[in-house]
Amino acid sequence: MKNQAQNGFTLIELMIVVAIIGILAAVAIPQYQNYVSKTQVTRVMAEVGALRTVVDTCIMEGKDDTRCDFGWMSSNLLGASFQGGGLVVTIDMDTNVALLTARFGGNAASAIAGETLVWEHDAAGTWTCTTTVERQFQPAGCGSEEGSAS
Repeated sequence: MKNQAQNGFTLIELMIVVAIIGILAAVAIPQYQNYVSKTQVTRVMAEVGALRTVVDTCIMEGKDDTRCDFGWMSSNLLGASFQGGGLVVTIDMDTNVALLTARFGGNAASAIAGETLVWEHDAAGTWTCTTTVERQFQPAGCGSEEGSAS
């Protein structure tokens, strides 16, 4: 009689591998979704924050939000169009105060959809970022309520 080597895997070995993959997926998928949400908030913070220079220039030139050319293209994370929903810019020339308000929509993760991120320019020329997203998704430099100067 010839000795034959075992070929392939047993059913038990395959079931153990599937169970391990299932456990890893159960842990990894929620962490990945949190990571995606946080990076989307950080991206919108940077995209909208890029308009701060334009707003500063408009304030120095005496242009309000109706006469200022922001050069905004769009963002798939904000959904609706500029000055109509996803991103609203207001400049009050009487007080030198400006608000850049971004509302998450469009392709934003469900954990942050409908939340807002606001850059506020006070009369002293200081920019402050605040957001309504959960603390775990807040990027450095943009907090809730008290905000963070930048």
